[in-house]
Amino acid sequence: MNHRAKKPYKRVLLKLSGEALAGEAGYGIDTDILKYIALEIKSVREKGVELGVVLGGGNIFRGIKGATSGMDRASADYMGMLATVLNCLALQDALEQVGVHTRVQSAIEMQALAEPYIRRRAVRHLEKERVVIFGAGTGNPYFTTDTTAALRAMEIGAEVVMKATKVDGIYDADPKLHPEAKRFEEIDYIEVLKRGLKVMDSTAISLCMDNGLPIIVFNLNEKGALQRVINGETIGTLVR
Repeated sequence: MNHRAKKPYKRVLLKLSGEALAGEAGYGIDTDILKYIALEIKSVREKGVELGVVLGGGNIFRGIKGATSGMDRASADYMGMLATVLNCLALQDALEQVGVHTRVQSAIEMQALAEPYIRRRAVRHLEKERVVIFGAGTGNPYFTTDTTAALRAMEIGAEVVMKATKVDGIYDADPKLHPEAKRFEEIDYIEVLKRGLKVMDSTAISLCMDNGLPIIVFNLNEKGALQRVINGETIGTLVR
Protein backbone atom coordinates (compact mmCIF):
# COMPACT_ATOMS: atom_id res chain seq x y z
CA MET A 1 0.00 0.00 0.00
CA ASN A 2 1.37 3.44 -0.97
CA HIS A 3 1.32 5.92 1.91
CA ARG A 4 2.91 8.80 0.02
CA ALA A 5 1.27 12.21 0.11
CA LYS A 6 -1.72 12.45 -2.21
CA LYS A 7 -0.82 16.11 -2.82
CA PRO A 8 2.44 18.07 -2.61
CA TYR A 9 3.90 18.74 0.83
CA LYS A 10 3.55 22.35 1.97
CA ARG A 11 6.17 22.54 4.73
CA VAL A 12 9.20 20.28 4.84
CA LEU A 13 12.48 19.91 6.68
CA LEU A 14 15.41 19.04 4.42
CA LYS A 15 18.38 17.32 6.08
CA LEU A 16 21.71 17.65 4.29
CA SER A 17 24.92 16.03 5.47
CA GLY A 18 28.10 18.09 5.50
CA GLU A 19 29.60 15.51 3.15
CA ALA A 20 26.91 16.42 0.59
CA LEU A 21 28.66 19.80 0.21
CA ALA A 22 32.14 18.32 -0.11
CA GLY A 23 31.85 16.54 -3.44
CA GLU A 24 34.51 14.06 -4.52
CA ALA A 25 37.16 15.55 -2.24
CA GLY A 26 35.27 14.37 0.85
CA TYR A 27 36.11 17.50 2.83
CA GLY A 28 35.65 21.26 2.55
CA ILE A 29 32.96 22.90 0.39
CA ASP A 30 32.57 22.36 -3.35
CA THR A 31 31.07 25.58 -4.75
CA ASP A 32 29.64 23.82 -7.82
CA ILE A 33 27.71 21.39 -5.60
CA LEU A 34 26.62 24.29 -3.40
CA LYS A 35 25.18 26.08 -6.44
CA TYR A 36 23.44 22.89 -7.62
CA ILE A 37 21.79 22.43 -4.19
CA ALA A 38 20.78 26.11 -4.13
CA LEU A 39 19.06 25.77 -7.53
CA GLU A 40 17.27 22.57 -6.42
CA ILE A 41 15.99 24.40 -3.33
CA LYS A 42 15.01 27.43 -5.44
CA SER A 43 12.92 25.21 -7.74
CA VAL A 44 10.75 23.99 -4.83
CA ARG A 45 10.64 27.37 -3.11
CA GLU A 46 9.19 28.86 -6.33
CA LYS A 47 6.34 26.32 -6.10
CA GLY A 48 5.36 27.78 -2.71
CA VAL A 49 6.90 25.10 -0.49
CA GLU A 50 7.97 26.31 2.96
CA LEU A 51 11.42 24.90 3.60
CA GLY A 52 13.63 24.51 6.65
CA VAL A 53 17.14 23.08 6.25
CA VAL A 54 19.41 21.34 8.77
CA LEU A 55 23.05 20.87 7.76
CA GLY A 56 25.68 18.55 9.16
CA GLY A 57 29.33 19.53 9.58
CA GLY A 58 31.16 16.30 8.76
CA ASN A 59 32.96 17.87 5.78
CA ILE A 60 34.75 20.19 8.20
CA PHE A 61 34.80 18.46 11.59
CA ARG A 62 33.07 15.39 12.97
CA GLY A 63 32.60 15.41 16.75
CA ILE A 64 32.46 11.63 17.16
CA LYS A 65 35.69 11.20 15.21
CA GLY A 66 37.36 13.85 17.36
CA ALA A 67 36.21 12.04 20.51
CA THR A 68 37.57 8.68 19.33
CA SER A 69 40.99 10.26 18.77
CA GLY A 70 41.25 11.27 22.42
CA MET A 71 39.41 14.60 22.54
CA ASP A 72 36.73 15.21 25.17
CA ARG A 73 33.38 14.28 23.53
CA ALA A 74 31.58 17.46 24.62
CA SER A 75 34.39 19.70 23.31
CA ALA A 76 34.51 17.75 20.04
CA ASP A 77 30.74 18.07 19.61
CA TYR A 78 30.84 21.84 20.17
CA MET A 79 33.50 22.06 17.45
CA GLY A 80 31.21 20.02 15.19
CA MET A 81 28.35 22.45 15.89
CA LEU A 82 30.53 25.38 14.83
CA ALA A 83 31.38 23.48 11.63
CA THR A 84 27.65 23.28 10.79
CA VAL A 85 27.41 27.07 11.04
CA LEU A 86 30.16 27.45 8.42
CA ASN A 87 28.08 25.24 6.09
CA CYS A 88 24.92 27.20 6.88
CA LEU A 89 26.56 30.50 5.95
CA ALA A 90 27.90 28.96 2.72
CA LEU A 91 24.43 27.68 1.78
CA GLN A 92 22.85 31.01 2.69
CA ASP A 93 25.26 32.82 0.36
CA ALA A 94 24.59 30.33 -2.48
CA LEU A 95 20.81 30.66 -2.06
CA GLU A 96 20.87 34.45 -1.98
CA GLN A 97 23.01 34.51 -5.13
CA VAL A 98 20.15 32.75 -6.95
CA GLY A 99 17.52 35.07 -5.46
CA VAL A 100 16.19 32.99 -2.55
CA HIS A 101 15.58 34.90 0.70
CA THR A 102 17.01 33.09 3.73
CA ARG A 103 17.63 33.33 7.44
CA VAL A 104 20.24 31.39 9.41
CA GLN A 105 19.26 30.55 12.98
CA SER A 106 21.88 29.19 15.35
CA ALA A 107 21.27 27.17 18.51
CA ILE A 108 24.48 28.73 19.88
CA GLU A 109 24.24 32.51 19.96
CA MET A 110 26.55 34.35 17.55
CA GLN A 111 24.69 37.52 16.75
CA ALA A 112 27.14 38.89 14.17
CA LEU A 113 26.52 35.84 11.96
CA ALA A 114 23.06 34.43 12.64
CA GLU A 115 19.84 34.92 14.54
CA PRO A 116 19.40 32.94 17.75
CA TYR A 117 17.05 29.99 17.27
CA ILE A 118 13.53 31.07 18.26
CA ARG A 119 10.77 28.71 17.17
CA ARG A 120 8.06 31.32 16.60
CA ARG A 121 10.43 33.52 14.62
CA ALA A 122 11.46 30.54 12.47
CA VAL A 123 7.81 29.79 11.68
CA ARG A 124 7.19 33.45 10.83
CA HIS A 125 10.13 33.43 8.40
CA LEU A 126 8.68 30.35 6.70
CA GLU A 127 5.30 32.09 6.38
CA LYS A 128 7.11 35.04 4.79
CA GLU A 129 8.56 32.69 2.15
CA ARG A 130 12.11 32.61 3.51
CA VAL A 131 14.18 29.44 3.66
CA VAL A 132 15.30 28.95 7.27
CA ILE A 133 18.67 27.25 7.75
CA PHE A 134 19.21 25.82 11.24
CA GLY A 135 22.80 25.74 12.49
CA ALA A 136 24.75 24.53 15.53
CA GLY A 137 22.68 21.38 16.02
CA THR A 138 20.49 21.43 19.12
CA GLY A 139 23.11 23.49 20.96
CA ASN A 140 23.90 20.45 23.12
CA PRO A 141 26.70 17.89 22.87
CA TYR A 142 25.85 14.19 22.34
CA PHE A 143 23.01 15.02 19.91
CA THR A 144 23.56 14.60 16.17
CA THR A 145 22.29 16.80 13.36
CA ASP A 146 19.92 13.93 12.45
CA THR A 147 18.29 14.39 15.85
CA THR A 148 18.31 18.16 15.26
CA ALA A 149 16.45 17.60 11.97
CA ALA A 150 13.74 15.53 13.69
CA LEU A 151 13.43 18.07 16.52
CA ARG A 152 13.29 21.17 14.32
CA ALA A 153 10.83 19.48 11.94
CA MET A 154 8.40 18.91 14.80
CA GLU A 155 8.94 22.38 16.24
CA ILE A 156 8.12 24.14 12.95
CA GLY A 157 5.23 21.81 12.13
CA ALA A 158 6.86 20.20 9.07
CA GLU A 159 4.91 17.38 7.45
CA VAL A 160 7.99 15.30 6.70
CA VAL A 161 11.76 15.05 7.14
CA MET A 162 13.50 14.65 3.78
CA LYS A 163 16.95 13.15 4.20
CA ALA A 164 19.11 13.83 1.14
CA THR A 165 21.81 11.22 0.51
CA LYS A 166 24.02 9.87 -2.27
CA VAL A 167 21.86 6.75 -2.76
CA ASP A 168 18.25 6.43 -3.92
CA GLY A 169 16.80 5.13 -0.65
CA ILE A 170 17.37 2.59 2.10
CA TYR A 171 18.81 -0.83 1.24
CA ASP A 172 19.07 -4.02 3.29
CA ALA A 173 22.86 -3.91 2.68
CA ASP A 174 25.37 -1.44 1.28
CA PRO A 175 24.53 -1.33 -2.46
CA LYS A 176 28.13 -0.36 -3.30
CA LEU A 177 29.46 -3.53 -1.69
CA HIS A 178 26.47 -5.76 -2.46
CA PRO A 179 25.01 -5.17 -5.95
CA GLU A 180 22.15 -7.59 -5.15
CA ALA A 181 21.03 -5.44 -2.16
CA LYS A 182 17.27 -4.79 -2.06
CA ARG A 183 15.86 -1.27 -1.81
CA PHE A 184 12.87 -0.68 0.44
CA GLU A 185 10.04 1.44 -0.96
CA GLU A 186 8.57 1.71 2.54
CA ILE A 187 9.79 0.53 5.92
CA ASP A 188 8.61 0.89 9.51
CA TYR A 189 10.58 2.83 12.12
CA ILE A 190 10.86 -0.29 14.28
CA GLU A 191 12.27 -2.30 11.37
CA VAL A 192 14.93 0.38 10.80
CA LEU A 193 15.92 0.19 14.47
CA LYS A 194 15.83 -3.64 14.59
CA ARG A 195 17.98 -4.04 11.49
CA GLY A 196 20.39 -1.29 12.60
CA LEU A 197 20.05 0.43 9.22
CA LYS A 198 22.19 3.55 9.10
CA VAL A 199 19.50 5.93 7.87
CA MET A 200 19.56 8.33 10.80
CA ASP A 201 20.75 7.66 14.33
CA SER A 202 18.45 5.78 16.69
CA THR A 203 17.55 8.89 18.74
CA ALA A 204 16.29 10.66 15.60
CA ILE A 205 14.33 7.59 14.43
CA SER A 206 12.76 7.14 17.88
CA LEU A 207 11.80 10.82 18.03
CA CYS A 208 10.09 10.60 14.62
CA MET A 209 8.38 7.32 15.59
CA ASP A 210 7.03 8.70 18.88
CA ASN A 211 5.58 11.73 17.08
CA GLY A 212 4.42 10.08 13.84
CA LEU A 213 6.75 12.14 11.67
CA PRO A 214 7.55 10.41 8.35
CA ILE A 215 11.06 10.38 6.88
CA ILE A 216 11.84 10.12 3.17
CA VAL A 217 15.37 9.14 2.13
CA PHE A 218 16.25 10.05 -1.46
CA ASN A 219 19.18 10.80 -3.78
CA LEU A 220 19.76 14.55 -4.05
CA ASN A 221 22.25 14.04 -6.90
CA GLU A 222 19.41 13.17 -9.30
CA LYS A 223 18.38 16.48 -10.84
CA GLY A 224 14.81 17.41 -9.92
CA ALA A 225 14.55 14.68 -7.25
CA LEU A 226 13.73 17.16 -4.47
CA GLN A 227 10.82 18.57 -6.47
CA ARG A 228 9.54 15.08 -7.31
CA VAL A 229 9.69 13.86 -3.73
CA ILE A 230 7.89 16.99 -2.50
CA ASN A 231 5.20 16.37 -5.13
CA GLY A 232 4.55 13.00 -3.47
CA GLU A 233 6.08 10.83 -6.20
CA THR A 234 7.19 7.35 -5.14
CA ILE A 235 10.93 7.79 -5.21
CA GLY A 236 13.40 6.98 -2.46
CA THR A 237 12.29 5.18 0.72
CA LEU A 238 9.52 6.23 3.09
CA VAL A 239 10.03 5.48 6.79
CA ARG A 240 6.67 5.60 8.59
